[in-house]
Amino acid sequence: MSGAVQEPSVGIIIATLGRAPNVATLLDRLALQSRAPACVVLSMESAADAPPPRTYPFPLERLFGPRGSCRQRNRALDRLPPDLDIVLFLDDDYVPSCRLIDGVARFFAAYPAISGASGRLLADGIGGPGIAPATAVALVEAEDARQEPPRLSVSPPHKGLYGCNMAYRRAAIGTVRFDENLPLYGWQEDIDFGSRLQGPLVYTDAFYGVHCGEKAGRERNGRRLGYSQIANPWYLRRKGTMPPLFAYRLMLRSLLANTARLARPEPWIDRRGRLAGNWLALREIIAGRADPRRILEL
Repeated sequence: MSGAVQEPSVGIIIATLGRAPNVATLLDRLALQSRAPACVVLSMESAADAPPPRTYPFPLERLFGPRGSCRQRNRALDRLPPDLDIVLFLDDDYVPSCRLIDGVARFFAAYPAISGASGRLLADGIGGPGIAPATAVALVEAEDARQEPPRLSVSPPHKGLYGCNMAYRRAAIGTVRFDENLPLYGWQEDIDFGSRLQGPLVYTDAFYGVHCGEKAGRERNGRRLGYSQIANPWYLRRKGTMPPLFAYRLMLRSLLANTARLARPEPWIDRRGRLAGNWLALREIIAGRADPRRILEL
């Protein structure tokens, strides 16, 4: 006699820096989930990064240590309970549907051969001035109100997932960790991480939310990010976790975008600093000295 497939447990990792109001919104949304997460690990540099303490309907652990998205995520991975099935990484400025956890669990129960997935974005503020959390909440609440069953769609396999919302099987992660040679913002760390896992990585409509693209805490030194835009793909190409053509396209796209917008830069982007960082990385590539860790000196 066959029984129902047991849906997997889902734990959440949130690495954050300088965005306590965004984290408060995210935790409040997680408290409204139709199915509670098994645990939430909030990885921060200091208590100033956390919202005021309150009680949530799920276990919440606060971790403190040196900044850097890779380092913060690795600390959290090492603290997860051993019996957890799915690890869901959420950016601190992500606003989820109230059915997020249920959608993740249903998706991985339906597709046992898939190792990782990113969900549908109702909106993404990363390419613009950003989306206010209240606006993001209104968008997901309107979509939730439609009461449509989750569409367990599966895209063709991808090289990597979108870091703002990416879920992986714990068994697929194993001992793999984020590369801490990609410091601070960790440009392209999501591609590197996913490429080192066995099994397909896909995109799906089974779960959804809004990525606010919050600008606070994102770019205080355009030169650093500009250096990472060139040095990190170069490093990952040499490491073998990013295909050469993909890396060259990323590098060229950053260089062209920063050059094209130099005369009329967006108020939230330091184009001049980014372009200076791009050219510094290119010179160091030619000289054989390029290293993603150099941004710690800039």
